[in-house]
Amino acid sequence: MPAPTAGRSPLLGYAALFAVVAALPFLGAYPIFVMKVMCYALFACAFNLLIGFTGLLSFGHAAFLGAAAYAAGHALKVWGLPMPLGVLFGVLMAALAGAAFGWLAIRRSGIYFSMITLALAQMLFFFFLQAPFTGGEDGLQSVPRGTLLGLDLSSDLTLYYVVLGIFALGFWLIYRTVHSPFGQVLTSIRENEARAISLGYDVDRFKLVAFVLSAGLAGLAGATKTLVLGFATLTDAVWTTSGAVILMTLVGGMGTMLGPIVGALIIIALENKIGDFGKALADLTGVAWFNGLGESVSLVTGLIFIVCVLAFRRGVVGEILHRWPGRR
Repeated sequence: MPAPTAGRSPLLGYAALFAVVAALPFLGAYPIFVMKVMCYALFACAFNLLIGFTGLLSFGHAAFLGAAAYAAGHALKVWGLPMPLGVLFGVLMAALAGAAFGWLAIRRSGIYFSMITLALAQMLFFFFLQAPFTGGEDGLQSVPRGTLLGLDLSSDLTLYYVVLGIFALGFWLIYRTVHSPFGQVLTSIRENEARAISLGYDVDRFKLVAFVLSAGLAGLAGATKTLVLGFATLTDAVWTTSGAVILMTLVGGMGTMLGPIVGALIIIALENKIGDFGKALADLTGVAWFNGLGESVSLVTGLIFIVCVLAFRRGVVGEILHRWPGRR
């Protein structure tokens, strides 16, 4: 009996977390902000599936976020597809891009793998910059939200629970993948690739499937983000977004289920609330320099990254799990 209870406890904890998130609009939280956090949290969870559980560091994951954002936006705005089909089309395009990227990148390992993903992502970025359907530097604007099962998604509160459902579905898929025999093979590849090969596993095939799955989930995050914000821009596909998702994963805790969610919350909150925090500090201390803190987001996130590397190498959630006696 103790074993099943231990197995259920993480799921009960995740269910409690989603219940709290569902109640946030009634506690005064701004729905658009929380939906943006959920989109980037799903993006970070998808990236964590690749680096945290497979050991593959991609420097070009923003390409899949951007590909799905543009594809879903174009399908919804220009083709007039229903919302579910538009989002699925974005996920499909991201997965196809992931299959192409992965097929080329897994031929190398280590830093060479990472640099190949970065180079391919930059190629896709310049394609988005020049392609007529993306709107260039102006981006793809005024993407309609549409309806879902008769529900009008123009209401922020209605869309909030749709996005929460999408995020829960993506998180559940990652959880099931990690705790499946396939996920155990991915972990063995991360820990000792040579031994996995000696046991007869087709390591390259497992890496490719993991890469495509991660790209598809990142695409789900990108398509949902376009639905929430109503636009897709080059920022979705630029290399700095790949750096941001790496930062989210490392700050929250690489190789943990909740780490990327916490990291996304920290980074997105900093980007959106650092100006208010700086103003409060200026009023409290009388130091006028804090008023310009909102323009120094990169400086603050860089300092946070340095602190995490020096003091919290496992990330926020990783350190908590490590120091929690029951989980050691």
